Amino acid sequence: MSESIKTARIAETIASHLQRLIFEGALHPGERLLPERELAQKLDVSRPSLRDALSLMEQRGLIVTDRQGSRVAEFLRPLTQPLELLIQNNTQAPLDYLEFRGVIEGAAAEMAAGRATNLDRATLREILDLMEKAHTQDDSREEAGVDADFHFATYEATHNVVILHIMRAFSDLLRRDVFYHREQLYARAGVRDLLLQHHQAIGAAIIAGDGAAARRAAEHHIAFTRQTLEDIRRADARLAVSLRRVERRDLVLSSRP
Repeated sequence: MSESIKTARIAETIASHLQRLIFEGALHPGERLLPERELAQKLDVSRPSLRDALSLMEQRGLIVTDRQGSRVAEFLRPLTQPLELLIQNNTQAPLDYLEFRGVIEGAAAEMAAGRATNLDRATLREILDLMEKAHTQDDSREEAGVDADFHFATYEATHNVVILHIMRAFSDLLRRDVFYHREQLYARAGVRDLLLQHHQAIGAAIIAGDGAAARRAAEHHIAFTRQTLEDIRRADARLAVSLRRVERRDLVLSSRP
């Protein structure tokens, strides 16, 4: 066997391994890989073979290489970027998004309850601990971030890669407050306590393997979130009307003697 054929086969094996890690969600879009020397050592391969493998991955649109090194490509960005532009000025979009999530979250929680491994359950427990800590410290920004982590861990626990990658793409939009500002929810009186209870209920049901309870808890959580956002939107609309009524006084002559 010629050396070039052997090297090509090794590179393909390495590329297939990295591709599997991306497919299964172990490597996340946007994540930086280790520097070439360290990554070659971790994978126990030569640097030339690794370089060829990364080149193959780049051709497939799964790896991006720049001056800072290699990172996992945001391969669903071509899907989410136009969507992001469409929803930015659409007031109905957040509610449509939550309606969509209402369908997905219940099914995902039920799947996770039936399919979660011990490692998945340990991850959910860890995230819930972090959520409770952020809640105790009254850190709404951190709590909102851990909220997204919790749902992402639920998607991972479904062991359904389509749900995982599609919802991860939406989660990235949510983290950037594209759909709605999550801190609005936490600023509303009593909501933070209720949202924590919701996540605890979903997590407990998944960890216990109770699919029906997990679905109910997840669907209730999304329905509550959607209703709260609708209430906030209505309140903001009423405030805007009141402000316009006040501002009109600067535009007209007074009719008072």
